[in-house]
Amino acid sequence: MSGARIQMMFLALVGFAATVGSFVYLIAKPPAYLRATREGVPFFTPPVVNPVDGKPLSVNTLVRIYKGSAGHGAVSGAD
Repeated sequence: MSGARIQMMFLALVGFAATVGSFVYLIAKPPAYLRATREGVPFFTPPVVNPVDGKPLSVNTLVRIYKGSAGHGAVSGAD
């Protein structure tokens, strides 16, 4: 084996080890921004039951409505 081939094999193994190590680290100890949305709702939160019609409603939708960022006219208090 030539020196260039050994060097490329070494660099490929280092890159592979860094990639696998990064994935293992992210799975074992994920950063806080991977555990919750920007509004603070944890990922994989089950939907909640809407008491008015009994249909499932996303918790993210509830948070956006509560904060007032769901869009113009999403919830109107003048009804």
